[in-house]
Amino acid sequence: MIRKFYKSVLAIAFVASISFSNAIAQDKPAEAAVATTPAAAPAVADGDVTKGEGLFKNNCAQCHAVTADVIVGPGLKGIEERRDYAWLKSWINNPMGVIGSGDKYANELYLKYNKTQMTAFANFGDPEVKAVLAYIKSANVVAAPVVGAAVASSASAETGGGKFVNTILVALLVIMGLVLVALLGILKLLNKLSGGETVATETSFVQNLQASFKNIASNKTVRSAIVWVFILLASKATFDGMYGIGVHQGYAPKQPINFSHKLHAGEMKINCAYCHTGVYKGKQSGIPSANICMNCHNAIKRESPEIQKIYSAIENNKPIEWVRVHNLPDLAYFNHAQHTNVGGLECKNCHGEIEKMEVVQQRSTLTMGWCIDCHRKSEVNGKDNGYYTKLMEAHSLVSKGAMKVQDNGGLECAKCHY
Repeated sequence: MIRKFYKSVLAIAFVASISFSNAIAQDKPAEAAVATTPAAAPAVADGDVTKGEGLFKNNCAQCHAVTADVIVGPGLKGIEERRDYAWLKSWINNPMGVIGSGDKYANELYLKYNKTQMTAFANFGDPEVKAVLAYIKSANVVAAPVVGAAVASSASAETGGGKFVNTILVALLVIMGLVLVALLGILKLLNKLSGGETVATETSFVQNLQASFKNIASNKTVRSAIVWVFILLASKATFDGMYGIGVHQGYAPKQPINFSHKLHAGEMKINCAYCHTGVYKGKQSGIPSANICMNCHNAIKRESPEIQKIYSAIENNKPIEWVRVHNLPDLAYFNHAQHTNVGGLECKNCHGEIEKMEVVQQRSTLTMGWCIDCHRKSEVNGKDNGYYTKLMEAHSLVSKGAMKVQDNGGLECAKCHY
């Protein structure tokens, strides 16, 4: 009975060591990010600051900074002190008209910035112009602190956390090996004592170790445990591989032009909708055409080899052949406007922190399970959203909880597959 008991303990310890080692080897350090929310800017009586921020970022930030820094055009800090409101509104609505009228300041500005034509915003009325000016003023009154911690990448995990985990793994394997040797030694000793044999005291450590491994190899229980562990691990690897078919997470293709989202969306704060014009109003976000690039690069870095590729595409009347990064199968329907405009989601919800990517890559799996999980957890954004007013009222009659996307048919097959 004692012999069988120790054999069972030995087999369990061996299987546990393999399983535990495999679990640790698969463990990966999670990404971490810490950021403080910028302080809210004070309200300006002459305009809606929040509305002005949206208008500025969508229409002006590509060429102008709210500070005194020069981008394509002059910085806008103190603009109301340099020009009166009537002049500013006329300039925003029709800049070339003001230049054509012979206005001295406008013509000096036009010549100073290499005759770069500013886009006319004829649809901006008093509320829009005042909102933009209010935002510029408030942005220079309050310095909004932003503190961020760098996100740990998979590459850094190999040099930092990865080495630590590997060290622990090796140490555990050594400990498990010593435990196995000790248990086998005890088992051998008990076998000899129970059989009335004389215990040899002069055998070397190497001999004992060889005998221990021979006992492991000859033990049917241990062999069976190894076979089952191998079958389980092989089955898991097979199923993981099958689930990964068609999943392109981490895909980051080389583009025909080295475009940096970190520079444009991050440092320059260019809104996504400036280049991807359909992101808030169409099914597709859209790929920017060369003329959008030239809004800035007709004056910025014109001699850069990468910018020359844009000129070449225009001269040869050929589109820039950008390589698509995020793609869904044809059997799935997805509408950008439904999620960004109606749902109020930010681009980073699906695409990750694009503003920190030098080269864009697919961060999410974009699988059906990933989408369904989001629909189960996400609450419907019904605040100031007339699209959902009646639905929210109907939901409140039958439930006290928040309305989730799944309550609005977000789990119905025909929503995405029709």
